Amino acid sequence: MGFQFVHMESFSRKGDGKGRTTGFVFAEARRDPAASVHVAHPEPPVVIYGLDVADVEALHDAAADAARTIPKDGKPRKLRQDHKTVHTVIASHPYTMDAIRDDPEKRKEAQVWERRTIEWLRSQYGNDLKSVVRHEDESHYHIHAYVVPTDDTEMRALRHHPGVAAKRAAMAAGPSDSEDAKALSKRGDAAYKGAMRKWQDSYHEVVGIPCGLARLGPRRRNLPRGEWQREKAQAKALQAALDRAAVVKGKVESFVREKKGETESMVSTAETTAAALRAEADAATAEAARRLAAAHAATEAAKAAHNAAVHEQAKARTMMSRAREEAVRVAAKAARLQHLPSVLRTVFDGFRRSRVADRIRAVVESEMTTLRERASSALKQAAAADAARREADSRASSLNSALTETEAQRDAARCEVQRLRPPEPTPGPSLGPGMKPTPKRR
Repeated sequence: MGFQFVHMESFSRKGDGKGRTTGFVFAEARRDPAASVHVAHPEPPVVIYGLDVADVEALHDAAADAARTIPKDGKPRKLRQDHKTVHTVIASHPYTMDAIRDDPEKRKEAQVWERRTIEWLRSQYGNDLKSVVRHEDESHYHIHAYVVPTDDTEMRALRHHPGVAAKRAAMAAGPSDSEDAKALSKRGDAAYKGAMRKWQDSYHEVVGIPCGLARLGPRRRNLPRGEWQREKAQAKALQAALDRAAVVKGKVESFVREKKGETESMVSTAETTAAALRAEADAATAEAARRLAAAHAATEAAKAAHNAAVHEQAKARTMMSRAREEAVRVAAKAARLQHLPSVLRTVFDGFRRSRVADRIRAVVESEMTTLRERASSALKQAAAADAARREADSRASSLNSALTETEAQRDAARCEVQRLRPPEPTPGPSLGPGMKPTPKRR
């Protein structure tokens, strides 16, 4: 395994000293014939993140036409042609394309490097990262990233260049008391190099180390071949260690997710069961309350019916007493009238032809008929009163039984409500941490 390579540049519509404009950069990325003479057999790029190159160019041109700068006089102006509006990053892998095509393991390593590089680019540039493409028609496996600051009304691409931003900040702060312009410029250059070094270190930490790449190559440091081989071996060993750590971390995270899922499932089941029990308890409490209310209503109704039965029984007894008295009177009158026929017979024999006798007979017959009817009515009333008394006694007995059963149901419902009601917490003395209860003195 070799060392890392990552490089950045910013471009304007006017172009740099080599004539590379934003249009040329996009044409080279698309592999237009006029911009890809350095490639023996140009092939279209492979988009691995974001937009197609043509879409990125159209987005850039529209945003650049609409962008405005605000100078000191406060009047918005169009962007200058030499204003940097596109920022690019090139990252290359040490493996050649031939090696990657022939070796599936190397292809897999390059794909891991590519995925980590895209994640690092996204962390660096956010929404301004519009596209990342891979070129497979050159010697080494490499990718191009295109950053277009469309969210910035002035499209300041250089704000994504850490070296330029650091140097501008140092120069804007001005010289210290002991500095002249030359010293200030030197300090600005140092800030530029320091920021770029941090940028390279960031890439090495996120991408280089996990992929087994060295921070710098042997030529940059004049390393002997043996030292360089040892450094590559160390980088490879570090990569293997990180891979093993990643596997262990994955297993730990998988175990944690599994246990967390089981715990959440148990908690969910417990909550569901508790909710079902609470609902059942609420339903039982409501049913017990309903039964208690029904028992109370039945008790009141039974009391009212009992009072009514007692009243009817008393009324029936009064009617029976009156019927007996009436029967006694009728019997007395009937006894008196039993002697009347012999007297009448004697009178009739003596005065058979007398009109007075006829009248007496008619009166006697009429009186006897009336007495018989009254006696029959009295006997009927006595029989009805006796039947009513017996019916009232039966209803009173039934109501007493129903009242007893209702009171038993009411007591059972009260016991059920008391059983379902959660117990009140028993207050007790609170003990501090590490304290033990003091035994009572006898």
